[in-house]
Amino acid sequence: MSQSQLHEELDKVLANRKRTLQPRDALVGLNYLFYLGLAAAIGGGLFYFYAYRQLALMVLPTLLMGALATMIISVASIVFAVCLGVLGALGRLSKFAPLRWLASLYVEVVRGTPLLVQLLLWYFGIGTLLSNLGFDPYNLVFQLMTALQSNSLVPNAFNGYFYGILGLSVNYGAYLTEVFRTGILSVDKGQTEAALSLGLDSRQLLRHIILPQAFRLTIPPLTNNFITLIQDSAFLSVLSVLELEYRTLGLALPQLQPGNKMFIFILGALLYLLICYPLSIYARYLERKLILPVK
Repeated sequence: MSQSQLHEELDKVLANRKRTLQPRDALVGLNYLFYLGLAAAIGGGLFYFYAYRQLALMVLPTLLMGALATMIISVASIVFAVCLGVLGALGRLSKFAPLRWLASLYVEVVRGTPLLVQLLLWYFGIGTLLSNLGFDPYNLVFQLMTALQSNSLVPNAFNGYFYGILGLSVNYGAYLTEVFRTGILSVDKGQTEAALSLGLDSRQLLRHIILPQAFRLTIPPLTNNFITLIQDSAFLSVLSVLELEYRTLGLALPQLQPGNKMFIFILGALLYLLICYPLSIYARYLERKLILPVK
């Protein structure tokens, strides 16, 4: 091979190498830009919170109380929603037609109407009707806690808490009905046939075979629904429930400076993020660990 041909081959190799490295260099540059932007955002956020540190120290205890109320409301609501969801799923799968139609009506009506409208209906509609009939949740709980010498724990707006939790439970119970129904239907029919052939009755089949596997499949979507419920608990602020959104509004709106208002709203949003983000990570973990492999 002559020297000129050798130079030509070398130039071709270098040109190919250059074309190969160009996309890689571009990706490396984008990575550097991303991390520089992330560092700048973190630094700007820290400086922003440092500038409003006195306001943060003043409002944070109140916001933390609201966050605690939000968590208590959300946990109570999801417990009742799971119970309604299981009953609704069994109703949807029932061979008794009226029960199946009633469960279907419950799901379609609740999922087809806004949550805010349902909460207002529970509080101002059903709550007022029950009050006229002599049922007052506040008085009942107050008398119970008085007997326990702890009536100071009952908030004045207890009816808002009661009907708010009831409204959230009924709403999310409709969504969980479909989640549990899907989980039950996803259990292999061969296991049902095998259990029946071994002499198990329908109750034993449901308790020992179907429901354990269905719950395993529905835990990840149940966790995702719980995250959404935490966020939707902000609607209870219209019922004067002292949860995180209500306290955030109560602290932000009286502020005269727009910067102070924005900071309080951002602080409230960050508390929601601190509550929901760990649950989101946990939901992804459950999706990897608990969902059965598809055969």
